[in-house]
Amino acid sequence: MPGLDDLTKAKVVQMILDGKTEDALDVLSDFYRVNTPKIIVGTVKRKRRTVFAVYVPMERKIYALNSDIFCNPFVIIHEYYHHIRSKLGIHRGSEKHANLYAKGFIDSYNKMTQK
Repeated sequence: MPGLDDLTKAKVVQMILDGKTEDALDVLSDFYRVNTPKIIVGTVKRKRRTVFAVYVPMERKIYALNSDIFCNPFVIIHEYYHHIRSKLGIHRGSEKHANLYAKGFIDSYNKMTQK
C-alpha cells in the first residue's frame, strides 16, 4: 500500500488534535482515492465496552465511543486503516497492522514537532 510522506502524516495528526477530524479523513481519502468514511459518536453491539472506536465496512462509518475520541489521532488513524483496507479490496488487515499504520503517523508527527 503506498504511503504518505512524513510532513503530510504530521499534518493529519495535527488536524485531528485540533478537532478537524473530518478534514483529516478527507486528506487521507483524497490520497487513497476512496470515499471518506463518516465518523459519529456511537457504539456497536458487542463492542460497547471493549473498544474506543470501530469501523463498520457495510456502513462506511467509524463509530467513536465519545466525542473525545474524535481528537485521538492513534484511534482515528487506526480505524481509518481498516476503512482503506476494505475499500481497496485488500485483506481487511490485522489489528497489528492497523496499530503499525497509526504509529507511523504518530512517529512522523513527533519527528516533525521535535525539529
